Amino acid sequence: MIKNSGISFSYQKKKNNIGGSVEFQVLSFTNKIRKLTLHLKLHKKDFSSHRGLRKILGKRQRLLSYLSKKKNN
Repeated sequence: MIKNSGISFSYQKKKNNIGGSVEFQVLSFTNKIRKLTLHLKLHKKDFSSHRGLRKILGKRQRLLSYLSKKKNN
């Protein structure tokens, strides 16, 4: 399993803040969603992973709406 491969550090606001920025969190949720989607194509009856995918989708949606509100102000 490769964690955070290919993730650019330009999303970071400070060098000490590795995973705290909203942009970085959205990017990591997107990577998790891709992995879970591939997993669920193989294992269609894995309902716990399906629930986890729905939770991550909700978190990412909330962060994206926060970002859009923040950029409009």
